[in-house]
Amino acid sequence: MTSQIEIEPPALVSWSGRPTLMGTAHQHDDLEINLVTEGGTMLYLFGGAPVEIGPGSVAAFWAAVPHQLIASTATRAHWVHVPFSTFLGWGLPTALVGRLLSGMPLISPPEVALTTDPANFTQWAADLSGDQPELRRIAMLEIEARVRRLGLATPGQPVRQFAAGDPALRQVLAMVRHIAEHFREPLTVADVARTVRLHPNYAMAQFRKVVHTTMVDYLTRCRLAEARRLLVTTGLPVADVAAESGFSSVSRFYTAFGDVCGMPPAAYRRENQHDQPRLPVSRTGR
Repeated sequence: MTSQIEIEPPALVSWSGRPTLMGTAHQHDDLEINLVTEGGTMLYLFGGAPVEIGPGSVAAFWAAVPHQLIASTATRAHWVHVPFSTFLGWGLPTALVGRLLSGMPLISPPEVALTTDPANFTQWAADLSGDQPELRRIAMLEIEARVRRLGLATPGQPVRQFAAGDPALRQVLAMVRHIAEHFREPLTVADVARTVRLHPNYAMAQFRKVVHTTMVDYLTRCRLAEARRLLVTTGLPVADVAAESGFSSVSRFYTAFGDVCGMPPAAYRRENQHDQPRLPVSRTGR
């Protein structure tokens, strides 16, 4: 089938307002940083798991991983997008880079939040939208420092689990989690449906109702996110990247990668790898 995936281009932007639910999972080549300042929580479906971001919490994640805001009681939040190449150029500690590229966000608990966070996020939005290069540079230095502090405040942080919701939502979350954990393997709709004991046709309908895309497209999103991670953080040949990411053939990988990323895998590697430290290759599920 023809993929309907679109990956938004990277951009250095910052803004604030009331969170809006996402019609479907999306991806962009940025480091995304969130702060909830008023109201309740934002519930993301992120890389196969539901993740809640509550008031006072700062979250940072690599937005190439499929993510979708599916519920929110927050009334005001702040967002910052830092282009992937800029984030890599910061020279963060290897362990912190690895955690940010691992597929789950770093989230600081409210008790270790900085009292200056709301004012800082507001100032960054003003500085980055202005036309004064020095203010933009100051904002970028402060954002980098905030990410470094976030890394220190969340050492070895476990994945937060979400237990609420109706049975249909829990079934879809279980299917998404199964895809995220097994996308490197040959995987069919029937395989995914079997994990929640549903007929494949009904499972597909429920999946689309919550995630607003097909299982096949979501599976491709996960594989492409892993391929991009491997291209940037390892020296694996492109054929091995395709295999490690779960693509059944190199030709399928090239087609999917070019359609979505707008360039061949080798060009993406040249554009983003720079002098990054090589991280271990994850072979989970293989």
